[in-house]
Amino acid sequence: MSAKRILHADSQFLSGPNSRGKELLFIIKAFFQFIRGFRKLHFVGPCITVFGSARFNEDNKYYIQAREIGKIFAQMGFAVMTGGGPGIMEAANRGAYEVGGESIGCTIKLPKEQVNNPYMTRFVRFDYFLYEKYCSTKYSYGFIVMPGGFGTLDELFETLTLIQTGILHNFPVVIMGKEFYTDIHELIHKMIIEETISSEDHKLIKFTDDIQEATDHVRSFINKNYKVKYKASWILGEN
Repeated sequence: MSAKRILHADSQFLSGPNSRGKELLFIIKAFFQFIRGFRKLHFVGPCITVFGSARFNEDNKYYIQAREIGKIFAQMGFAVMTGGGPGIMEAANRGAYEVGGESIGCTIKLPKEQVNNPYMTRFVRFDYFLYEKYCSTKYSYGFIVMPGGFGTLDELFETLTLIQTGILHNFPVVIMGKEFYTDIHELIHKMIIEETISSEDHKLIKFTDDIQEATDHVRSFINKNYKVKYKASWILGEN
Protein backbone atom coordinates (compact mmCIF):
# COMPACT_ATOMS: atom_id res chain seq x y z
CA MET A 1 0.00 0.00 0.00
CA SER A 2 1.30 3.42 -0.90
CA ALA A 3 2.08 5.77 1.95
CA LYS A 4 0.92 8.73 -0.15
CA ARG A 5 -2.03 10.45 1.46
CA ILE A 6 -5.17 10.63 -0.66
CA LEU A 7 -6.63 14.10 -0.35
CA HIS A 8 -10.33 14.64 0.11
CA ALA A 9 -11.94 16.84 -2.54
CA ASP A 10 -12.30 19.67 -0.01
CA SER A 11 -8.60 19.43 0.84
CA GLN A 12 -7.67 19.84 -2.80
CA PHE A 13 -10.00 22.80 -3.21
CA LEU A 14 -8.90 24.55 0.01
CA SER A 15 -5.17 23.97 -0.49
CA GLY A 16 -4.68 27.40 -2.08
CA PRO A 17 -4.83 28.81 -5.60
CA ASN A 18 -4.88 26.19 -8.36
CA SER A 19 -4.39 26.64 -12.06
CA ARG A 20 -7.10 28.55 -13.89
CA GLY A 21 -8.10 25.34 -15.64
CA LYS A 22 -8.58 23.47 -12.35
CA GLU A 23 -10.56 26.34 -10.87
CA LEU A 24 -12.81 26.39 -13.94
CA LEU A 25 -13.36 22.63 -13.68
CA PHE A 26 -14.29 23.07 -10.03
CA ILE A 27 -16.92 25.69 -10.92
CA ILE A 28 -18.39 23.42 -13.61
CA LYS A 29 -18.46 20.49 -11.21
CA ALA A 30 -20.08 22.67 -8.55
CA PHE A 31 -22.79 23.74 -10.99
CA PHE A 32 -23.76 20.17 -11.87
CA GLN A 33 -23.69 19.05 -8.23
CA PHE A 34 -26.09 21.83 -7.29
CA ILE A 35 -28.40 20.98 -10.19
CA ARG A 36 -28.45 17.31 -9.20
CA GLY A 37 -29.18 18.21 -5.60
CA PHE A 38 -31.96 20.62 -6.54
CA ARG A 39 -33.67 18.11 -8.82
CA LYS A 40 -33.56 15.31 -6.27
CA LEU A 41 -34.69 17.34 -3.29
CA HIS A 42 -37.08 19.97 -4.63
CA PHE A 43 -40.24 17.88 -4.13
CA VAL A 44 -39.41 15.92 -0.99
CA GLY A 45 -41.72 18.20 0.96
CA PRO A 46 -40.88 20.25 4.05
CA CYS A 47 -37.95 18.60 5.81
CA ILE A 48 -36.77 18.44 9.38
CA THR A 49 -33.00 18.06 9.57
CA VAL A 50 -31.42 16.09 12.41
CA PHE A 51 -27.76 16.72 13.30
CA GLY A 52 -25.67 14.53 15.60
CA SER A 53 -22.70 12.26 16.07
CA ALA A 54 -21.87 9.48 13.63
CA ARG A 55 -20.25 7.47 16.44
CA PHE A 56 -23.22 6.27 18.49
CA ASN A 57 -24.44 2.67 18.10
CA GLU A 58 -28.05 1.56 18.30
CA ASP A 59 -27.85 0.82 22.04
CA ASN A 60 -26.92 4.41 22.85
CA LYS A 61 -29.67 6.47 24.48
CA TYR A 62 -29.22 9.30 21.99
CA TYR A 63 -29.56 6.89 19.07
CA ILE A 64 -32.80 5.63 20.57
CA GLN A 65 -34.08 9.19 20.98
CA ALA A 66 -33.14 10.17 17.42
CA ARG A 67 -34.89 7.10 16.05
CA GLU A 68 -38.09 8.05 17.88
CA ILE A 69 -37.79 11.65 16.71
CA GLY A 70 -37.45 10.51 13.09
CA LYS A 71 -40.52 8.34 13.51
CA ILE A 72 -42.65 11.13 15.00
CA PHE A 73 -41.76 13.70 12.36
CA ALA A 74 -42.43 11.21 9.56
CA GLN A 75 -45.84 10.47 11.05
CA MET A 76 -46.51 14.22 11.11
CA GLY A 77 -45.87 14.28 7.37
CA PHE A 78 -42.38 15.79 7.37
CA ALA A 79 -39.46 14.39 5.43
CA VAL A 80 -36.56 13.60 7.76
CA MET A 81 -33.17 14.73 6.48
CA THR A 82 -29.70 13.87 7.78
CA GLY A 83 -26.16 13.58 6.51
CA GLY A 84 -26.98 9.99 5.58
CA GLY A 85 -24.24 8.40 7.67
CA PRO A 86 -24.21 6.16 10.76
CA GLY A 87 -24.98 7.02 14.38
CA ILE A 88 -27.57 9.73 14.98
CA MET A 89 -28.04 10.16 11.24
CA GLU A 90 -28.88 6.50 10.81
CA ALA A 91 -31.20 6.58 13.82
CA ALA A 92 -33.29 9.51 12.53
CA ASN A 93 -33.44 8.07 9.01
CA ARG A 94 -34.34 4.69 10.44
CA GLY A 95 -37.22 6.03 12.50
CA ALA A 96 -38.73 7.73 9.44
CA TYR A 97 -38.06 4.78 7.16
CA GLU A 98 -39.69 2.25 9.49
CA VAL A 99 -43.02 4.08 9.42
CA GLY A 100 -42.99 4.57 5.66
CA GLY A 101 -41.93 8.22 5.72
CA GLU A 102 -39.57 10.15 3.47
CA SER A 103 -36.04 9.56 4.73
CA ILE A 104 -33.47 11.77 3.02
CA GLY A 105 -29.68 11.85 3.09
CA CYS A 106 -27.27 14.54 1.91
CA THR A 107 -24.15 12.42 1.94
CA ILE A 108 -20.46 13.05 1.50
CA LYS A 109 -17.51 10.69 1.27
CA LEU A 110 -15.11 11.06 4.18
CA PRO A 111 -11.92 9.19 5.14
CA LYS A 112 -13.65 7.96 8.31
CA GLU A 113 -17.18 7.28 9.52
CA GLN A 114 -19.19 8.37 6.49
CA VAL A 115 -20.72 5.13 5.22
CA ASN A 116 -24.25 5.50 3.93
CA ASN A 117 -26.89 4.04 6.22
CA PRO A 118 -29.49 1.70 4.67
CA TYR A 119 -32.57 3.63 5.85
CA MET A 120 -32.89 6.31 3.18
CA THR A 121 -35.64 6.52 0.59
CA ARG A 122 -33.43 8.84 -1.44
CA PHE A 123 -30.07 10.52 -1.10
CA VAL A 124 -27.77 12.93 -2.90
CA ARG A 125 -24.02 12.35 -2.93
CA PHE A 126 -21.79 15.42 -2.76
CA ASP A 127 -18.04 15.84 -3.09
CA TYR A 128 -17.80 19.02 -1.04
CA PHE A 129 -19.02 19.97 2.43
CA LEU A 130 -20.26 23.29 1.08
CA TYR A 131 -22.97 21.67 -1.05
CA GLU A 132 -23.89 19.02 1.50
CA LYS A 133 -24.43 21.65 4.21
CA TYR A 134 -26.20 24.03 1.83
CA CYS A 135 -28.82 21.47 0.80
CA SER A 136 -29.28 20.20 4.36
CA THR A 137 -30.27 23.74 5.27
CA LYS A 138 -32.08 24.86 2.12
CA TYR A 139 -34.91 22.31 2.29
CA SER A 140 -35.41 22.28 6.06
CA TYR A 141 -38.07 24.00 8.15
CA GLY A 142 -36.74 22.92 11.52
CA PHE A 143 -33.54 21.57 13.05
CA ILE A 144 -32.97 19.01 15.79
CA VAL A 145 -29.47 18.99 17.25
CA MET A 146 -28.53 15.80 19.08
CA PRO A 147 -25.24 15.30 20.97
CA GLY A 148 -22.26 15.24 18.64
CA GLY A 149 -18.75 16.44 17.97
CA PHE A 150 -17.06 19.21 16.01
CA GLY A 151 -19.19 18.63 12.92
CA THR A 152 -22.43 18.88 14.89
CA LEU A 153 -21.33 22.10 16.58
CA ASP A 154 -20.32 23.49 13.19
CA GLU A 155 -23.77 22.71 11.80
CA LEU A 156 -25.49 24.13 14.88
CA PHE A 157 -23.70 27.48 14.91
CA GLU A 158 -23.73 27.90 11.15
CA THR A 159 -27.51 27.39 11.17
CA LEU A 160 -27.94 29.82 14.08
CA THR A 161 -25.77 32.40 12.32
CA LEU A 162 -27.89 32.18 9.18
CA ILE A 163 -31.06 32.62 11.23
CA GLN A 164 -29.62 35.41 13.39
CA THR A 165 -28.51 37.41 10.33
CA GLY A 166 -31.84 36.95 8.57
CA ILE A 167 -30.39 34.95 5.69
CA LEU A 168 -32.43 31.94 6.76
CA HIS A 169 -36.02 32.19 7.94
CA ASN A 170 -36.51 32.04 11.67
CA PHE A 171 -37.01 28.28 11.73
CA PRO A 172 -37.02 26.43 15.08
CA VAL A 173 -33.76 24.97 16.40
CA VAL A 174 -34.08 22.40 19.18
CA ILE A 175 -31.06 21.14 21.10
CA MET A 176 -31.62 17.73 22.66
CA GLY A 177 -29.46 16.84 25.66
CA LYS A 178 -29.45 19.48 28.37
CA GLU A 179 -26.64 17.85 30.33
CA PHE A 180 -24.51 17.19 27.26
CA TYR A 181 -24.90 20.79 26.08
CA THR A 182 -24.67 22.46 29.51
CA ASP A 183 -21.52 24.34 28.53
CA ILE A 184 -23.10 25.58 25.31
CA HIS A 185 -26.13 26.81 27.23
CA GLU A 186 -23.88 28.64 29.69
CA LEU A 187 -21.75 30.05 26.86
CA ILE A 188 -24.83 31.53 25.20
CA HIS A 189 -25.78 33.24 28.47
CA LYS A 190 -22.22 34.57 28.75
CA MET A 191 -22.45 35.96 25.20
CA ILE A 192 -25.63 37.80 26.20
CA ILE A 193 -24.00 39.21 29.36
CA GLU A 194 -20.94 40.32 27.39
CA GLU A 195 -23.27 41.70 24.68
CA THR A 196 -21.64 39.74 21.87
CA ILE A 197 -25.15 38.59 20.94
CA SER A 198 -28.56 40.07 21.61
CA SER A 199 -30.73 38.85 24.46
CA GLU A 200 -33.33 38.09 21.75
CA ASP A 201 -30.95 35.57 20.17
CA HIS A 202 -31.55 33.18 23.04
CA LYS A 203 -35.07 32.71 21.69
CA LEU A 204 -33.63 31.12 18.56
CA ILE A 205 -32.88 27.92 20.49
CA LYS A 206 -34.89 25.55 22.63
CA PHE A 207 -33.02 23.22 25.01
CA THR A 208 -34.90 20.12 26.11
CA ASP A 209 -34.58 16.44 26.94
CA ASP A 210 -38.21 15.67 26.15
CA ILE A 211 -38.93 14.21 22.70
CA GLN A 212 -42.58 15.25 22.70
CA GLU A 213 -41.72 18.79 23.73
CA ALA A 214 -39.14 19.00 20.95
CA THR A 215 -41.40 17.69 18.20
CA ASP A 216 -44.42 19.72 19.37
CA HIS A 217 -42.32 22.88 19.39
CA VAL A 218 -41.26 22.38 15.77
CA ARG A 219 -44.73 21.37 14.59
CA SER A 220 -46.56 24.27 16.23
CA PHE A 221 -44.04 26.79 14.94
CA ILE A 222 -44.30 25.57 11.33
CA ASN A 223 -48.09 25.25 11.43
CA LYS A 224 -48.36 28.80 12.72
CA ASN A 225 -45.90 30.47 10.38
CA TYR A 226 -45.59 28.54 7.12
CA LYS A 227 -47.63 26.97 4.35
CA VAL A 228 -45.52 25.08 1.84
CA LYS A 229 -46.71 24.16 -1.64
CA TYR A 230 -44.81 22.73 -4.59
CA LYS A 231 -45.90 22.33 -8.18
CA ALA A 232 -44.01 19.95 -10.43
CA SER A 233 -43.20 20.82 -14.04
CA TRP A 234 -43.70 18.10 -16.65
CA ILE A 235 -41.49 20.10 -19.01
CA LEU A 236 -38.53 19.52 -16.67
CA GLY A 237 -39.42 15.86 -16.20
CA GLU A 238 -40.48 16.36 -12.58
CA ASN A 239 -42.97 14.22 -10.69
